[in-house]
Amino acid sequence: MTTNRRPLAVFDLDNTLSDARHRQHFLERAPRDWDAFFDAAPQDPPLPPGVALCLEAARQCEIRYLTGRPERCRQDSLDWLARHGLPEGRLHMRRDDDRRPARVTKLEVLRRIGRGREVRMLVDDDELVCEAAETAGFHVVRADWALGSRALHRAQEKEGRT
Repeated sequence: MTTNRRPLAVFDLDNTLSDARHRQHFLERAPRDWDAFFDAAPQDPPLPPGVALCLEAARQCEIRYLTGRPERCRQDSLDWLARHGLPEGRLHMRRDDDRRPARVTKLEVLRRIGRGREVRMLVDDDELVCEAAETAGFHVVRADWALGSRALHRAQEKEGRT
């Protein structure tokens, strides 16, 4: 572990820092409207418990953001973080064509950024992501302050979309 760098605190976006409930209806119909789902993300209200935890963690840690959102949503995501006063931090996103489950893609990124750095915590709402990270030895804080949906869970695990 490098001793001259602050530890990392890694935060998910959807239903951890941002309240995505208002757009989940796009995933509850067939066919799912992924473009509309992601286009509505800039209107997500912040989730105060997640934002407060991120601001608190930034006192001791370097903040990183780890989302299952596709790369094409980068600018909207960065704008949202800035607009809501979240700390600056590198944003790790899914490739536009990557459809692997979130528990696979996020763990891959965690392992990569954790080489030579302490990952003090991962904060995420996806139970399967949390379980995979804990099994791999990461400290996890479950973001249980938002009400998720079955449609979003299916999207994360079965379709590799968020």
